[in-house]
Amino acid sequence: MRVTERDWEQLETERHTSGIVSRRLYPQSDKDIHLAVEQTSGRRMLLLRIAQPASERAARRYGALPVTRGLAMQFSPAATGMRDLQVILTASSGREVFNPLITDIAAAAAAAQTADDLIDLAIGRFEHWRRLLEAIHDSGLSAEGRRGLYGELCVLRDIVIPSLPDVAAIESWTGPLGADQDFQLPGTAIEVKTGMAKSPQTLVIANERQLDDTGVLHLVLAHLWVDERRGGQGESLNRIVRDIRTCLGSILDHQVFDDLLVTAGYLNEQANLYDEPRYTVRERTFWRVEGDFPRIVRADLREGVGDCRYRISPVRLDSYRIPAEDVVGIVKGSM
Repeated sequence: MRVTERDWEQLETERHTSGIVSRRLYPQSDKDIHLAVEQTSGRRMLLLRIAQPASERAARRYGALPVTRGLAMQFSPAATGMRDLQVILTASSGREVFNPLITDIAAAAAAAQTADDLIDLAIGRFEHWRRLLEAIHDSGLSAEGRRGLYGELCVLRDIVIPSLPDVAAIESWTGPLGADQDFQLPGTAIEVKTGMAKSPQTLVIANERQLDDTGVLHLVLAHLWVDERRGGQGESLNRIVRDIRTCLGSILDHQVFDDLLVTAGYLNEQANLYDEPRYTVRERTFWRVEGDFPRIVRADLREGVGDCRYRISPVRLDSYRIPAEDVVGIVKGSM
């Protein structure tokens, strides 16, 4: 489920003199989750309805609920014995991130087992977004973050979009969502590393799940060697974003893509920060991760060990190397 502007337009056409107009999300779930618009102020919000005792326990655990630029959480009275945990758009500065933020929170809440879990998950996801927004508040994404995003967008534009229908291509880009790999399709996953060295001494693997091919037929590791400089003939982050938007057809495809960009930390309001540097892809290398490919996976670890960050050397990976044409075939499902 993805919240879009169309959802808000439907609510905002239901005019009343006062009160809140709402629509339930996840109607098959036992969780009481709503999109809502406050009629007098026009404020948009996500409502998570819970029993009052759970809200009281949360108040003792957390004290004040988090706020950030244009966004806030608060408890509000609801029906007898119930409270609403509200996620509110309080100012226009939060408008760009609001839809992806509440899509994320609503999905986490719908998966909760108990009311206490629901509150903890909702506050945890809000805190994740608060930290992201504060990290990019003035200077935007870090140099490493920009480079990594550029590499993922290159694979999206050059490999994935030409191989799949638009919406399937965009939704396969799972890097911004914190998934184990940057692209996940039925039976296939692609992990992307981007750097400025032609022959990197090592590639950093974030955890034991990143190169684990359990449950997928094909796992591909991609490395992009980029030249990065200010000025020149290279391609800016803004340019590749515009290129991909031009490739997309429907309004929904654009909304899905823009929400994922926001989730990755790229905000339109900060686009002026991303005209530089310029990137030129010098070389793309793809390896099929299988068999004795050097890696650590969950099955290798003793009980209680996790979040295992490690490095691999690409020096002896030639036997696993595959051409870009094979990667296209894998994505298309023809190999």
